[in-house]
Amino acid sequence: MPPTEIPQPGLGTSGHEGESCTEAVLTALEAGYRHIDTAQMYDNEAAVGRALEESDVDRDEVFLATKVHPSNLAREDVLETAEESLERLGVESVDLLYVHWPTSAYDPEETLPAFDEVRDRGWTDHVGVSNFTTELLEEAIEILEAPVLANQVELHPRLQQDDIVSFARERDVTTVAYCPIAKAEVNEIDELQEIADAHDATPIQVALAWHYGREGVVPIPKGTGDHIRENYSALELELTDDELERIADLERGERLVDPDEAAWNR
Repeated sequence: MPPTEIPQPGLGTSGHEGESCTEAVLTALEAGYRHIDTAQMYDNEAAVGRALEESDVDRDEVFLATKVHPSNLAREDVLETAEESLERLGVESVDLLYVHWPTSAYDPEETLPAFDEVRDRGWTDHVGVSNFTTELLEEAIEILEAPVLANQVELHPRLQQDDIVSFARERDVTTVAYCPIAKAEVNEIDELQEIADAHDATPIQVALAWHYGREGVVPIPKGTGDHIRENYSALELELTDDELERIADLERGERLVDPDEAAWNR
């Protein structure tokens, strides 16, 4: 299953709730996005569902992903809450269902077969994981009967995750990048501003163009209004090899999302 199967880019919805979330999704679909990312943890699945219902874009054209809350990863909870997610979203199935964090109730021998069962029931086309290290991703690949379509991780010019991206790419697993513009902190990076000036673009568009150019990586930037359209238009921006090298040099290993219980802190 090739990494290109997930539409590029996606719209992240973390932090969006209610009508603002619905409006953001509608704007994204109108702009050309065909990949929408939500989660039980975000408490906005119903708002995303309203946008899907109101949009002129057919449901079949939208790649819809949601994630099971870490506290819901026991077998019966996976099954029960996955069905509840579908009800909130107003759909018969999602395209991708993730393990959100390998923490709390996560037990690979119990959790992952439950995701296979969700897929067998037709409630999701694909399964994925999020915030997994290479070791945990390898374990998930071994346990799951279904292919792992994606591993969603924090990824931006200050945290480039080359090892995880390469490991996943070799196994036909897409790396979905959250915080792809480092919560807009890329605007403060001089090198990105200089590259942006050369292209009559913004540092955010340059950061996204860098993501778009990485094989097997799909960023899911958040945004509202015109920012959603600006993020999408970065697909047209082509960076030179020299510019890509300059961005590669920005790696600092700086995490913006770093809970104590995260797998990489154990």
